[in-house]
Amino acid sequence: MDYKKFADTVSAMTCIISIEKKPNGKYGEIRIVDGNKAYIDSIENKSDDTPDMLTDKFIPNSLYERYLPKDLNFEFAVYKAAVLKEPVHTYIHPERYEFWLNIFFMPLESEDENIGYCSYTMTLSKEADSMNMTDLSQDTLATVLNTCIKLRNNDEFKPSMDEVIKDIRKVCEANHCIILLLDHTERKCSVLCEDMVEDVGLKLMTHWLENSDFYDIASTWENVINGSTGLIIQSEADMDLVREKSPVWYDSLKEAGVESLVIFPLRYNDELMGYIWATNFNTVNTSKIKDVLELTTFFIASEIANFKLLKKLKVLSSKDMLTGVYNRNEMNNRVMALYSEETDNPKPIGVVFADLNGLKRVNDQAGHRAGDLMLKNAAMVLQNAFVDNEVYRAGGDEFLILIPDGNIEEIKSRVSLMKKLANNYDNVSFAVGYCVDEDSRNVRQAMKLADELMYKDKEEFYKLHPEKRRV
Repeated sequence: MDYKKFADTVSAMTCIISIEKKPNGKYGEIRIVDGNKAYIDSIENKSDDTPDMLTDKFIPNSLYERYLPKDLNFEFAVYKAAVLKEPVHTYIHPERYEFWLNIFFMPLESEDENIGYCSYTMTLSKEADSMNMTDLSQDTLATVLNTCIKLRNNDEFKPSMDEVIKDIRKVCEANHCIILLLDHTERKCSVLCEDMVEDVGLKLMTHWLENSDFYDIASTWENVINGSTGLIIQSEADMDLVREKSPVWYDSLKEAGVESLVIFPLRYNDELMGYIWATNFNTVNTSKIKDVLELTTFFIASEIANFKLLKKLKVLSSKDMLTGVYNRNEMNNRVMALYSEETDNPKPIGVVFADLNGLKRVNDQAGHRAGDLMLKNAAMVLQNAFVDNEVYRAGGDEFLILIPDGNIEEIKSRVSLMKKLANNYDNVSFAVGYCVDEDSRNVRQAMKLADELMYKDKEEFYKLHPEKRRV
């Protein structure tokens, strides 16, 4: 068959690919046999409308790695089309390119029983085309749709993600499936959700995260995936790629008994938020698993980004930006919740008012920057003295601490610690008033009494230190 002549009949960028067949479903070298003018021009006469290749010279029958980084997804698609004789369509946005790639692999006849051939046709676009995203099997689309419904119909983010990861594990028929989030600033990893088959002897991810260096392992994954949409390891031969590029990851996978692995990055607006992966999956269904995860990761990443944004907005709306403690708005919400609580088993509430002495004088004499530092130091003292309790900046120089289930002896001890810690800072001292009410629904009355006691303490302070009285 004249493969070059066949490629020339296609107007879009098209090349002919060969793959060496080996026994037991294995394969050897994959080569770019020839290409049409559009394909060769995309290499030798590159424009802004074509992706970067590893070379600018096309040499027929070269190994594909001459033009593209090694990519197991690409190899799997070639094998499926050229050896298994199944047409393959994929619509992807690899991280290494700024384009969406609409790719078709079509089986071709071969006169050599040891070599398989397929055509590779590609069109490019800068923007995603939703119609191409839906050009998948009904089974795959139903799976993705089910995931989207669960993500959007549950008001609780974490429970919905727990359901989704369980469903994805079942689709993959995997022993273990997880979404791991990365904090690039703190260089830490955290588990968002995880599901595994019972009684398979696997350890939860928390076991591996006890290794403080696990972020260093996770940071190698991007290099192993190498700009592709994801990584699919189906055999020991595939695992060699991991061993070559990340020996430490390879060792951890072998220690965990991982024989097959599918892992996809979760990206949103160019931010790598984490990864989703499944281990020891059913390799018979690799094509479906790849299609499901390539599409599902878009929606999961979007949902995670939305959750992180809402969480950030929650922090901004509830925290005092200067001191880092809760703000007055959050204080009012908490007090209202306590006051409105319906219960037959009331619990005590401890209330402490702490007013920073001499703030206005510091602002007037040393400037507001010095006053801001004084407030920050005061907040740090309160957070360290009232660990695990709720510290609020009620306004100006006044702080409120709520102590659920508190008792008067505990509060006295905390106040004593607060005064001791305050001695570590210049100009930090507090006027304090506190009390305990046996019914947290009476929190407003308790606040009123603590506030009155605090003002009495402040008057005593200024009698002893009239030079610090507000002017």
